[in-house]
Parts: sequence; structure tokens; C-alpha cells
Amino acid sequence: MRQPASRNGPRRNRATVEMEPRVDSGIKEESRMKFLSRTLEVRTERGPQFVDITDDVENAARECGLYNGFAVVFSKHTTAAIRINEAEPHLIADMEQMLENVVPAGHEYAHNKYAHAFSTNGERPNGHSHCQQLLLGASESVPIVEGHLAFGPWQRLFLVELDHGRDREVVVHLIGE
Repeated sequence: MRQPASRNGPRRNRATVEMEPRVDSGIKEESRMKFLSRTLEVRTERGPQFVDITDDVENAARECGLYNGFAVVFSKHTTAAIRINEAEPHLIADMEQMLENVVPAGHEYAHNKYAHAFSTNGERPNGHSHCQQLLLGASESVPIVEGHLAFGPWQRLFLVELDHGRDREVVVHLIGE
């Protein structure tokens, strides 16, 4: 028999989940959760540049003894991004070219004109780098299953330098058991 549709769409049967009541035994169970934050220092050579940091993140998870959980990988910079993709050299060249095509370094940016007009710290005009990072993002979360990053066969984790070569910091925050 067909059920009448409501204004929110057709009615659906709802599943029922039974929960066993929790009994407090008075004994405090020790938490198996682990937390570790580590900062990776990465030296880049140019922008744009895809730097594979997968092994560094997996080593941090292994050293922490994390078996199941997740890693949050975060760039501490507004001109460097964290992304997951394939480490095939021609694809990386294509992605670097795509960034330049979408947000060209030679374009006129107000940031370059005003924020860097009186720079005393040696910074170069980099409005394009900030705009590219806005499109890519500052972090990725990666599941850890049985002590390994749960990637597909071709996936790798990258720090993407969008400005010029320099020292960068990437925070790896691991949570799990």
C-alpha cells in the first residue's frame, strides 16, 4: 500500500534502535584514547610546489602508537595548503599550472599594492598565494585504521607551497586508540 506524501516528501518507515541501559559499576575505566600533536618543519623550494608529507604523518601516528583514529593535518600558513591527491609527476605539473591559470601571480591584487607597499620584512607581493590557499584549504583529516593512514592506492598527503620557497610548519594532531 502506498503511503501518502507529506509536504516533506514521502513517509518512510523509521528504524528502532534499542539501547541497553548503562550501569555504573563505580569502577573508573582507564581511557585508551591517545592524543599527540607534532609540528613538522618542511623546507620548500618554490611556489607552487607539492611536497609529499605522507610518510612523515604516518611515522608520527606509528610513534604515538595509534592503531585506530584519525590525523588532522594543518598548515600554519595562509599561503600554504594541505591537500590529498596522487603523486604522479605529470599530474602535479598539471595542478601547478591549474593554480597559475585560475589565480595568476601576475594579476593585480590589492594586497600586493597596499599590504606590501611598505614591507620592511622582505616579504614579496603574494596576493595570488592567499587567493589560491582560499581555494585549496588549510587542513585535511585522514582516518587511521590498523596503524596506517586509510588512503586509496594512489592517494598521498601534500603540503602545497603557494608563495616562494621557505621554512613551513605543519601541525599533525593525532587522536584515537
